[in-house]
Order: sequence, then structure tokens, then C-alpha cells
Amino acid sequence: MHGTIESVFRVEWRPLAELAAVAADWRALADRALEPNVFYDSSFALPAAPVFGRDVGAGLVWSRGASPVLLGLFPARIERHRYGVPFPLLCGWTHPYAPLGTPLVDSRSADAVIGAWFDHVSRTPALPGRLLMPLLPTRGPLAEAFDSAIARLGGTSVAYASHQRALLAPGDNRAAYIDNAVGAKKLKELRRQLRRLGEGGTLTFETAREPSTINMALAQFLVLEASGWKGRAGTAVHHNADIRTFMGKAIPELAQNGNASVTRLVLNGEAIAALILLKSQDTIWAWKIAYDENVARASPGVQILVHATQALLDDPAIAQADSCATAGHPMIDHIWRERLDVADRLIRIGSDGRAAFAIACKLESLLRTAITLAKRARALTRLSS
Repeated sequence: MHGTIESVFRVEWRPLAELAAVAADWRALADRALEPNVFYDSSFALPAAPVFGRDVGAGLVWSRGASPVLLGLFPARIERHRYGVPFPLLCGWTHPYAPLGTPLVDSRSADAVIGAWFDHVSRTPALPGRLLMPLLPTRGPLAEAFDSAIARLGGTSVAYASHQRALLAPGDNRAAYIDNAVGAKKLKELRRQLRRLGEGGTLTFETAREPSTINMALAQFLVLEASGWKGRAGTAVHHNADIRTFMGKAIPELAQNGNASVTRLVLNGEAIAALILLKSQDTIWAWKIAYDENVARASPGVQILVHATQALLDDPAIAQADSCATAGHPMIDHIWRERLDVADRLIRIGSDGRAAFAIACKLESLLRTAITLAKRARALTRLSS
């Protein structure tokens, strides 16, 4: 088995910060990945690395031959004390600005590439043989490829934090999607609100896609975000220079390849709502939204989402859009009616290490229970204060 894998693939582990040297290969892999993930696109991941991934590496799976082709990219970090004791895990890389852990795997050889990466991990002493893959889709071709590779190598996996988030996947039901999802009464009210808002001056929807215009649109988004509850809480991007730098690099770079846009609702030349959309292959991510709370009665967030949704429905090249929202989101769940099932998967590779894996499962359950209890305690404290 090992000899066969080694004769077909070359696998290496490298720091994420070094991967700018293979950006062209990386970009080509993103374009043909079995399932896309814009957060693992080089244009997004490399600017994010100094802020969210200083200790992150990546497993790279290459074909062998005179002209090697990058076939797999598995960003991860080694967490040595996740449970407060020396018990290392290899954890897939996600962060607050990248809510999806789908690795990039060549669509023509997904099972074999995942197997090659797993085999490399199991035989490399410097890498833990236990993997935690966060926010991984639980259905679809990639999930099936993972299951196949795990079973073939005699491993197992346990899912944690399984949940659903809003997804736009209209299929052939594009023409009537919004009417069916939102309803005639709600749409009529939204149109009335929009007309009323327009009585105050010139009201337009504008979308920036070109690098020459997207910087201004991004700046308007940051101002809007800082003017709202995130600004009052101190969590707006405006308050964090490192995240501003990351976004200022990633969004224009994605836009150069047609993979980022900022849609705004503009009143008298001032943006009152803004939505940042990211793209990879045929998939969109509704990454960030902000609006002026002074016009909240006109539902500016809903207005811009409905407008953007119609534009996505009108584009036959777009198959689906991920909301990036929390489960049960009170706004987008009522507009995007399909669901993306995701979970964190704790994986054991091979037949060895069963006892250690059982311990890891117990520790992971205890850790998540402790985090849930701590969140509830903080919520009760806020309510009583």
C-alpha cells in the first residue's frame, strides 16, 4: 500500500507562510477542486496567515513526474495542549473569518489524494495521528471521499457540533424562488419600505467588482460596520489594524480573478447597507453584511440580501451560495431555504491508536461541554446585570 501511494504521489508538510512560492499551482487546484472553498484560495489564505495562521502548515499532495501537479491542500495546525495536557491533535484551519474547513482536493482523484494525505500523517512521527477537521460538510462528494479513505485505511471518525446553516441552492427553481421563499405579503412590504426610503433622495443598488472600485466599496462597508453594534462592542474590523490589512489585501486580490464583490444600497451617495460576496468556481459565500441602524425601519439588511439573491438567481453560472451564518439565523434562514450540513470530525487514521482515540473523544466531549456551560453562564450574567 505504502509503496503504491509513494510511487503515485509525493506528500509534504510545509508552513503556510511559505506557500506563496506555489501560488499558481494552488490557484489551479482551487479551480478544479472537488468542492470549492474560497477561504482556502491562495488570495484569501495567504493574507489571512499573518493574522490567523502564524502556526499553520499545510499538507500538500503532488503527482509524481517531470511536471508535478498539486492535487491536494490540507491546511492545519498542530494543537499540542488542546485539552490542557500534552495530547496533540492535527486540527484543520478555520477562524472567525473563514467558517468552512473543506480542503482542496482534485476532483479527478479525490479518494486517492485524501488517502495519500492520511497515509503520510500516519507514517510521519512529527504529525499527530489524530485529526480534527472543523466545519466539514457532512454530505456530498467530499464527505463520501473522506468516508471511503478512512474506511480503506481501517480508521474511524466521530462527529461533533453537527448543525445546519442557510444555503441558497435553487436548482431549476430560479424564476419563482424569492416569491416562494419570502412570500407576496413580505415582498410587498419590502417594496413599500424601499419606496419610502427613496423619498429621501436618490436611492440605488451598486455593485463593485473591479479592483479599481472595490477598495472604496470595502471602505464604505467598514464605516457601516463600525457605526453599528459591532462598533459599540469593539469587535468591528475598523478597530483591528491587522484584520483591516488582511481584508484590504484579500478582497482586491480575489476581485482581480472575479471572485469578490461588494454590493451596496446607496442613498444620496452614502452607503446605508453593504454585502461582501466571495466566489470560487460556481459557489458564492455571503461573507459579511452591515447596514446603517438609523434606517433600520426600512430593513436595509433584508433589502440588500433580497437584491443580491435575485442577482445570484439570474446568473446561471452560480449553483449555490453559502450564508456563512449561524444555525437558525433569524434573517437569512427565511430567505435562503436550503441547508448546508456541517460538523467537526475527529478522525483516527489506521487501526493503531484505538485507546488514545477513545481518550481523545472523551476529552473532546468534555471540552465542548465546558465551553457550552461557560457560554450559558456568561449569558446569564449579562441578563442579570
